[in-house]
Amino acid sequence: MFSRLRSDIQCILERDPAARSTWEVLTCYPGLHALILHRWAHGCWNHGFKWLGRFISHLSRWFTGIEIHPGARIGNGVFFDHGMGIVIGETAEIGDGCTIYHGVTLGGTSLYKGAKRHPTLGRDVVVGAGAKVLGGFTVGDGAKVGSNAVVTKPVPAGATAVGNPARIIQAEQDAKREEVASKMGFSAYGVTQNDDPLSQAMRGLIDNAASQEHQIALLWKALEEVCAQQQVQMPGDAHKTEAFEADKLNQLVGK
Repeated sequence: MFSRLRSDIQCILERDPAARSTWEVLTCYPGLHALILHRWAHGCWNHGFKWLGRFISHLSRWFTGIEIHPGARIGNGVFFDHGMGIVIGETAEIGDGCTIYHGVTLGGTSLYKGAKRHPTLGRDVVVGAGAKVLGGFTVGDGAKVGSNAVVTKPVPAGATAVGNPARIIQAEQDAKREEVASKMGFSAYGVTQNDDPLSQAMRGLIDNAASQEHQIALLWKALEEVCAQQQVQMPGDAHKTEAFEADKLNQLVGK
């Protein structure tokens, strides 16, 4: 038990720059307290003391602001950063080395008792603040879930899920992450340097439309010269100047 506690404290010291000492982590980190109480509750639950497990879980929620069902399975080296508002359902499983920020819900979409209703997180998964991971699917090893994302389908290993509903950015598309975060071994809050695929597609369409308008304007100018030589009247609705505001539309879509 003490070796596991030392491991929990060490992973907090490694991942949280604000943590200054072992004593501070032991006394002032509700995420650590929630993990300790969950292990007691989980032990009671597995040995048939269901009510006692739920009661310990209830006390943990009251003291820490983190609600973990005693039936949930949590691996080693898991870090609840800040922790307030985290909700973890009964059939949820969290792999070793995961980092979960405040306001995260590992919830279910099924009402069938005994079914796998809550998600399974692989090893070293980061779930950003306010994210909702809903359903009995798997989030692969090393995956990231961006802040406030709503994930309702599996996330491949190493990928990043962003947006509502979440869209998947594959690992090779997200190779450059925050420099400091990469040195720490994880990406804080599931942040990705690339924008989500929908915004990228929209900007591509905008740029393509702007390019087409430019080409059409060039064609009208060439046609105007031909009409002048042939002494033919140009159409009155010809658009010889570009009016497509690509920059403004790109600003609306995002950076």
